[in-house]
Amino acid sequence: HLATSLPLPAERDHLRPRIDLIVFMIDIKSKYSLEKVKASIAHVDVGFFLGKVCFLVTGVGRLNYCSIDMNAIRKLGEDYCSPVIFCELELEGVRVATAQRLLRMLQICAGHVPGVSALLFSSLMR
Repeated sequence: HLATSLPLPAERDHLRPRIDLIVFMIDIKSKYSLEKVKASIAHVDVGFFLGKVCFLVTGVGRLNYCSIDMNAIRKLGEDYCSPVIFCELELEGVRVATAQRLLRMLQICAGHVPGVSALLFSSLMR
């Protein structure tokens, strides 16, 4: 399920499935996307930051068009104890690898990988 921002509308709460992983996407070419992520974070329960949140930074192949300071993104990951994944979604191979990585994270966060918790996995990624 995708959302452009948080909080999610309350009128569909009873139909919404359990949320196992939140991926905040940041487009490195848009300061607005970082600001939107920062505003949305305030609506996330603190318990999700124990291994069930990550930041996906796109557009890293075009650093000359960068509108966001990379240190600000790294600091965001540190402040919220959440992994930051840098990728270039325009390249098919990178897009597939990133999707597989996110799927594996989701499997762990949902409890489908025996012996590995979301918190342990998150700490290993940092």
